[in-house]
Formats: sequence, structure tokens, C-alpha cells
Amino acid sequence: MTLSSKRILLIIGGGIAAYKTLDLIRRLRERGAAVRCVMTTAAQEFITPLSVGALSADHVFTNLFERQDEQDVGHIRLARECDLIVVAPATADLMAKLANGHANDLASTVLLATNRPVLFAPAMNPKMWAHPATRRNRKALEQDGMHFVGPARGEMAESGESGEGRMSEPLEIVAAIEALLAPKAGPLTGRRIIVTSGPTHEPIDPVRYIANRSSGKQGHALAGALARLGADVHLVSGPVTIPDPQGVKTLHVETAREMQAAVESLLPADAAIFVAAVADWRTESEAGQKIKKIAGEGPPALQMVENPDILAGVGHHKKRPYLVVGFAAETREVEQNATFKLKKKGADFIVANDVSHEGGVMGGDRNRVAIVSKDGIDRWPDLTKEETAERLANLIAERLRTVTV
Repeated sequence: MTLSSKRILLIIGGGIAAYKTLDLIRRLRERGAAVRCVMTTAAQEFITPLSVGALSADHVFTNLFERQDEQDVGHIRLARECDLIVVAPATADLMAKLANGHANDLASTVLLATNRPVLFAPAMNPKMWAHPATRRNRKALEQDGMHFVGPARGEMAESGESGEGRMSEPLEIVAAIEALLAPKAGPLTGRRIIVTSGPTHEPIDPVRYIANRSSGKQGHALAGALARLGADVHLVSGPVTIPDPQGVKTLHVETAREMQAAVESLLPADAAIFVAAVADWRTESEAGQKIKKIAGEGPPALQMVENPDILAGVGHHKKRPYLVVGFAAETREVEQNATFKLKKKGADFIVANDVSHEGGVMGGDRNRVAIVSKDGIDRWPDLTKEETAERLANLIAERLRTVTV
């Protein structure tokens, strides 16, 4: 199971070699990969979405303007919810589109929108492969960081045609995929990092609970970004509806006290990053049965008590990590509140963000943060949460660079 838990997006281009992708899907799934497929219009002239879907055991995506698939911007999800994109067969047309920034169908739009590695398996007539335009496009794609496997030499489908242009065999493509996804040493290799993410739910009775609007998107994105830099990441997640990030060990909890216990059980660590929006209060006791509404009596009085301060607890812990980072989700006086939090919690820096309703940060896909430390305030521009996560991961790597493992 060399590709266990890996997610592959396979883009099938329109060439006679498309029939090989059916075996490629089978080989990838044998090795534990989850395979999701996009088919171009031309690809459907050679093989059917029915056969591709049967082998991949997933929905096959074919149309950029499919209402059901695009109601939540499906092409962006396809571009990001994978570990690797494989284009096979990679036709001259698909290579030309990406090399020149065209995006007029689902396949080319996904390729232009992704931030994941891309592997091309070219397949075309030898004269097309040797054409100066194709050569220029391959060079441009390689300069942009794209990866290639093949093409191979041999007899072509056309009678009497042979040369370089045959798509690599499925097992050769699998080997290239395994090499690309093999763990590599990064700036955080050997570092143990704890990340908290999402909200906490504090029960009132078996039906109701106290919560907040945190989606977990920023914390999960940061955990994934740290893992991609080589860190051994342990994510403690409150209740969220998003998938666990790849390459991360995830513990699922519900309440603040459960989150505190999980974090402390993971110490010691090199760094602890507290992104979770932990509820400040809980009810003193949880009702054993649903609290019933009684006409004329008004709402019941809830006796509230304070939840543990997980950030401060770790910031002053005897097993304190070298680097402790907190998040300050504020609706007013954002930087002032973050500065106060920095001093009080024992953190090395605080990531401050404005979560007022107008900003749409909680539950949204973008964030604008300021890094508050003893050295001052570094204000970052408006970024996607993935981009924010990557910048934070690099900042954390730099802070840990001189620390002996």
C-alpha cells in the first residue's frame, strides 16, 4: 500500500492511449490511493465516464458548467483536494493550454487553479511530439515546476508510424507517482508540532451546546502546510465538517477540557500552534435530559463557569515547547487585544485576525492577519487561508531553524 491515503486527481485527455488509464486507475487503487477523475470532451470519444467511474469508485467530472458539481466552486475543490494531479494521456492540446495559461474547460481550469504537484504523461504522434511548438510548451511547463514521465519510443496506433510519443505504461506512471509522493526531508523534518483547530462544543443538555462559528479551515490548512515541510504534526481538532489534512495525525475532541487533555498528552513538542477557537465558558453542569420549555416560566438560568485557558497553560508549562503561537480572533481593537494576549499567555507571537461579521473570516476561505510579537506588528495582506497557512509554516520553520532537535 505504497500510496495509502494519497489522493490522486487523474485528468484523462483525448487520445487513443486513454484506454491505458483504466489499468492505471486499478494499479493506483491497488496501492491504496483514492482516485478522482476528470475527463475532457475528447477523452469521452475513446472511453466512457461509466467505465472510469466504475474503476475509480467515484463521481467522474466532465463539465466546467455542471450545475450540481459547480454549486460550491467544484473546480477549485478538485484543484486543491488532492496530493497530486496526473494528466494521462497528456495531449499536445492540454500541454499547450497550461503552458500558455488557457482555461476554457474543466481540465485546463483545474490545472491553472491548482497549487499541487502536476505530473504529465505525454502521448501523441511522434511528429507532434517533435514539433517546435510542443517542445517550447514542454520547456515552459518544466520551468513552471511541472513533472513528466515519458513518452516512450515504439509503434504508434497509426499504421506505419513509430517513434517517440507512446504514453508510458501504467506501472511506469505509478512508479513516477510514488517517487513524487515519497516523503522528503524539509526544513521541519524531525520537528514535532502540535496544532489545535476548529471550535469546541460545550454541552448544555443532550441536545443543545455552546459553540462558535469556527470552521477549522485555517487550522487544518496550517497543519497540512507544516506537514508538507516535513514536520511530525499532531492536530487536535474540535467538531468540524472538513476532512483531516493529509500527512497529519489527527485527534478529534469535542469540549475545551478534552482539547486541553489531548494537547497536554502530546507534550513535549518543538512547537505548539493554537488556532482553535475554544469556548471561553461552559455550563457548570450538563443536564441529563433535554431542558423542556414551560409556557410562562421563561428561559432557565444557566450557571456558567470558565473553561481552561489552553494557550496560557502551555505557554507557562514546565514542558513548554520552544515555540508557542496563539491566535487572537477579535471583532474590535484587534491588534491591541492581541498585544495584551501576547504578554498574558506566554506566547512567542500571536496571529491576530478580525473575525467581525463584515470580514467573513469565520467559515470563509480568506484571511487577513497581523503577526504580533515583542518585535512589533507585521501586517500581512489579504490572502486565502491556504496561502496564510503556507506563510505561517515558513515563519515557524525559520523560528525553529537554529534550535537543536
